[in-house]
Amino acid sequence: MSAGADTTPRSHGPDSDARPEPEPSFRDNRQQLDRGLAVMGAISGDVTVINAPLDEAVSDRIIKPRLREGPYPVDEVRDRLHGFVEPRSYAQSRKVLNGGILVLRAGSGTGAGTTAFALLAERHGAGGITGLDSPDDLSRWRPGEQRGYLLQGLSPVAAAALGEVVLNGLADLLRRLHAHLVITVRAETPLPGDTEPWQVVQHAPLPGDVAVKRLRSMTEAGQLTPEQEAKALGHLVSADFADYLNAHPLPRDATAVAEKVGELVVSGGTTTSALDELQTGSPASARKALAESSHRADSLSLMAAISLLTDQDRTVIEEFSSILRPRIDERDSPAADQDRTRTLRNVLGPSFEDRLEAVGARLLSPRFGAAQRYPVQPVVFSGSHRSEALLRCLWLEYEGMAGLLWKALAETPHHSGIELAAGQAIGKVLAHATGPYALRQLASFATSDRRWHRRLVAYALGEMVEHPTLTGAVRGQLRQWSRSSHVPLLCTVAETCAGSYGLARPVPALALLDTALDNPGKELDGRLRTAVSFALSTLLSEAANHVLVLDRLRGWQETEPGSQRHSLAVHAITSMSLTAFPAPGAPAEQRVRLVDVLASQPEKAFGLVVTALDDPATHDSIARGLSLIESDPKLRRHAAYPRLLTALSGAARNHRGVLRFVLRRHRTRTAPPAERIPS
Repeated sequence: MSAGADTTPRSHGPDSDARPEPEPSFRDNRQQLDRGLAVMGAISGDVTVINAPLDEAVSDRIIKPRLREGPYPVDEVRDRLHGFVEPRSYAQSRKVLNGGILVLRAGSGTGAGTTAFALLAERHGAGGITGLDSPDDLSRWRPGEQRGYLLQGLSPVAAAALGEVVLNGLADLLRRLHAHLVITVRAETPLPGDTEPWQVVQHAPLPGDVAVKRLRSMTEAGQLTPEQEAKALGHLVSADFADYLNAHPLPRDATAVAEKVGELVVSGGTTTSALDELQTGSPASARKALAESSHRADSLSLMAAISLLTDQDRTVIEEFSSILRPRIDERDSPAADQDRTRTLRNVLGPSFEDRLEAVGARLLSPRFGAAQRYPVQPVVFSGSHRSEALLRCLWLEYEGMAGLLWKALAETPHHSGIELAAGQAIGKVLAHATGPYALRQLASFATSDRRWHRRLVAYALGEMVEHPTLTGAVRGQLRQWSRSSHVPLLCTVAETCAGSYGLARPVPALALLDTALDNPGKELDGRLRTAVSFALSTLLSEAANHVLVLDRLRGWQETEPGSQRHSLAVHAITSMSLTAFPAPGAPAEQRVRLVDVLASQPEKAFGLVVTALDDPATHDSIARGLSLIESDPKLRRHAAYPRLLTALSGAARNHRGVLRFVLRRHRTRTAPPAERIPS
């Protein structure tokens, strides 16, 4: 038995370039392992290993989605509109939307999404906006209530099917409900000519206005004093920064300028250096930096490490760089190897800080987090957005570099948080990739036995699906994976649902989990049970999903005993009845107790309790959970327990398990103390 960091043997397919695992050896009645715990002889019962290294020290942080299919939480809408500046086309957009529908054409980065939120919030409030999936035929969609509906990124198929007849029909339905619909469309997507009356071309807000609004927000947040804000505003109107804003007019660029000017007045520095750092985040600057370092494997590996592993400690950056460097060196020509042999070698090499300076990066001050056992000193590039630009250029424009980065990641020991940093960075890169390989290259990590590899894929897919043009491709890939019989791949599907993808699309996410548990004849693997439980807990972290999850659990409870769906439901009901679901120690965004479900969703919880009492696999645990609630006055009040008992008594006639519970409770309460049945 092995209790090492990876207890499941790693599989190396034909496309895997990972180094083979060292084989354990057995000699002279002794077994030698590369790592872990060896046990000889028979074991009866459980074995507890104290202080065993865990592979599961993995980031379970949930990234909130920016795009949703369903109601947007009020706080998210308010946060998005906090720094909103009306674009020049805002008045025209408001006028067109008065008719019920607005088709907002926009180039990338012009702020069309935020404009759409502002327009709908004016009419329906921050809590009255619902996101829509992009259907292939919008004529089939029907508004359900008086709300603002937002469809971001109309697909080319749906755009081609859009027309005057469809829009007039939808506008009539929306007017009857006093509802509104905003559709954002990429500028390059063709639309039928008869849709022109509903179209408005989005013009980005003036960059100077965006920068001023950002500086004022920084002052409100306490990042700048009023005196510093006044000084920063003076810098902003100077000729150098005004020229930069004229050349870079998008809201993201203006925000970066404001933050750089704020940094300038707080920390000091020159206007020239600030402008130089702003320029380093452009694709052209990234290409230039990579070209200048094309002969230096140490510089390239360091730039890749900083770009890929944002916010990681300097030691993690150094380690990844040292793993990647020899792989880049292997790309050198034989002539380069001969040249190296003719020159004296510097066996010490430059210091880490000298190497950082050479690639335009620097160390931040050490920081201490509440969840960290040691200080962390991150490494950052001096310029805004430089990491993203460098990694995208390196990954997409240089043959073979993506493969080298994947190989280096596979060889890198796990450090807490690298799956989040690398997953988000890779997702941002792949959002700009083309062709079928954009998603296929995730497969080796998606099928890995290591959980941090699977979490990395989940974070990458969550980032990619924030781009409307990729939603269909990501959803299709997850559907394909969910039909696999390979447990790690099914775990990756569940891990993806335990994040922004699941929160943005709860109905499709539950359908994926349902498919992942559809493997007749197979017992539920513990890893899959943990991953699905994590996904359900993530969905339960938002009140809008409670009914969907409880209905799904009840449906799984009613499936054939022994099936994976039934086993998952039994695990969930047992956990929430006796302690909490997911069980303590398992990954969870929010743990749910039976008493909480009874209090928040009494009608749905009643159905779940009845089904659980009727099922022999969960009868005892749910009965015990109800008894624990009844015996605690505070929990009894919180769950409105007398009302539940009345409802159960009324249902007992038609449900054998409920009748058994009611009669047992009656006997327990009426019997003399010496004869009472233990609960």
